[in-house]
Amino acid sequence: MQAHRHGDDRFVFPGGKAGKPLSNMAFLMLLRRMKRDDLTAHGFRATFKTWASERTSFQNEIVEAALAHVVGSKVEQAYRRGDMFEKRRRLMSSWAQFCFSSAAAGQVIPMQQKPATAS
Repeated sequence: MQAHRHGDDRFVFPGGKAGKPLSNMAFLMLLRRMKRDDLTAHGFRATFKTWASERTSFQNEIVEAALAHVVGSKVEQAYRRGDMFEKRRRLMSSWAQFCFSSAAAGQVIPMQQKPATAS
């Protein structure tokens, strides 16, 4: 599975302005427009963390780095010079494969708007 680039943008999820990333509020606003107040962006992140912890053997520091969490003491952070990019790439590739697998298909609830209720 491979992500498709949009134009010359360096971001997988480019923002509305060229050369800028997608806003950190974009997903929240999408959920609001879909009238899905029962879902949160954090819930999707928690789902990823749970899957990675329970279904894979990736090191916790790789999972935390993928979530952009700061890990370890100040001393440990000072000595960590790499970005673990290749390990994070493999983790995200595994996540993509899981999300599109038949194992996940039976557990995924479509994100569709709620039907209008009769008044």
